[in-house]
Amino acid sequence: MNLVIRSAIREDLPALTEIYNHYIRSSHATFDLEEFTVEDRAAWFDAHDSDSRHLLVVAEADGDVVGYATSSMFRAKAAYDGSVETTVYVAASALGLGIGRALYAELIARLVREPGLHRAYAGVALPNPASVALHLDCGFTVIGTFTEAGHKFGEYVDVQWFERSLDA
Repeated sequence: MNLVIRSAIREDLPALTEIYNHYIRSSHATFDLEEFTVEDRAAWFDAHDSDSRHLLVVAEADGDVVGYATSSMFRAKAAYDGSVETTVYVAASALGLGIGRALYAELIARLVREPGLHRAYAGVALPNPASVALHLDCGFTVIGTFTEAGHKFGEYVDVQWFERSLDA
């Protein structure tokens, strides 16, 4: 497999939307309940800029987009500007190949170089042992669990929170 991690481009949006919609339909990895159209996701895409703290990187395997990782605003208040929230999604057909780890490695490397960033946070809906292991392997530590924070597929879901220093 020839894997390339790069900044997202507009032409990636249909593949990114399909990857995310898979998790909406089949998993509590996201608490979105309704699938998105490509047009619905345009504003989300535009909120990520490769020259800012709000990044969107994609994994391309043999020419196909098979995953992505993002950093986005952690909270809207100015005092949180030194923090970002991160997330990673990998196409179901590409799970277990190390793509999530490669995406996070690139995303974190870019964030560490960004002046003024101090912390990255990530939430993982439980149970999700693969995602928990990924975050721990990528230098995150567990900081707590919000119990029954979301409700999807007829049940309440806990969310475990992780943090990672971005100080170089």
